[in-house]
Amino acid sequence: MRAMVLDRPGVSLRAAEVPEPVPGPHEVLLRVAACGVCRTDLHVRDGELPDAVLPLILGHEVVGRVVARGPRATRFAEGDRVGVPWLGQTCGACAYCRTGRENLCAGARFTGYHRPGGYAELTVADERYGVAIPEGYGDVEVAPLLCAGLIGYRALRKAGDAARLGLYGFGAAAHIVAQVARYEGRRVFAFTRPGDEAGAGFARRLGAEWAGSSAGAPPEELDAAIIFAPVGALVPAALRAVARGGTVVCAGIHMSEIPAMPYELLWGERTVCSVANLTRRDGEAFFALAPSVPVRTQVAALPLAEAVDALRRLRAGEIQGAAVLVP
Repeated sequence: MRAMVLDRPGVSLRAAEVPEPVPGPHEVLLRVAACGVCRTDLHVRDGELPDAVLPLILGHEVVGRVVARGPRATRFAEGDRVGVPWLGQTCGACAYCRTGRENLCAGARFTGYHRPGGYAELTVADERYGVAIPEGYGDVEVAPLLCAGLIGYRALRKAGDAARLGLYGFGAAAHIVAQVARYEGRRVFAFTRPGDEAGAGFARRLGAEWAGSSAGAPPEELDAAIIFAPVGALVPAALRAVARGGTVVCAGIHMSEIPAMPYELLWGERTVCSVANLTRRDGEAFFALAPSVPVRTQVAALPLAEAVDALRRLRAGEIQGAAVLVP
């Protein structure tokens, strides 16, 4: 099959012909219909997330159809459409797994990092961690919901019942979260890169009542802020923007160093927390909600062979919404 392969961190992906994968006992073999391009793919490619299983096929926003099943795979039938998210497997036995916190499992394995991903014509996935895709969504438009949507949803829940919500970094996740937040009656304030008028306009079109530079301040205090951009300097900036008792949620899997800051920014019972991965329960809840909003994604569909350029454009901030690869 055709695939885009990462041989080692810091080098470009290469186009390759690789053997077709064979599904294990609980796995399904999927013919990939679409795979979203996520900033986490950049972190893996750059080596900012260590211990990737190399050589590696990236991609963890995978939509595919079942073409074969392992001997113990009974959840999906051949021809079913399945979503494959970041969380690919857990141990199922540790204290985290037993208490509904499988996202923190030390033995977890992640799609496009430890397990083969969707930058390919075929992939295998543990069906127990797959997501049933609601009808009404096309393959390309639904792909970003499998990470940008799920992580954004988990981050939104961490923000509590905040009425005034700030979103730092208006990319794939924020453009989805903004829709859910507005559906829930929240007021959205969007922060974009300095000078990014196109991004600010995009945020306003999706319901943000204010959009401006992340280097500045919002017109009023926020109840919570979610940081999607992997920029540690935004943490003190967001703390300055939230009111007493407010929450700052760091939603990325990787972030540059957070600079030293005065305690007064945290004082007043402000909270800083992170979002780590996701659970299967998140997937069930979000995909039950998404059609009601209804969540719509803005996507740039690109051929699989253009994966390198898709990552470049993502790094440069040239994509509004999300990029999706199509084999």
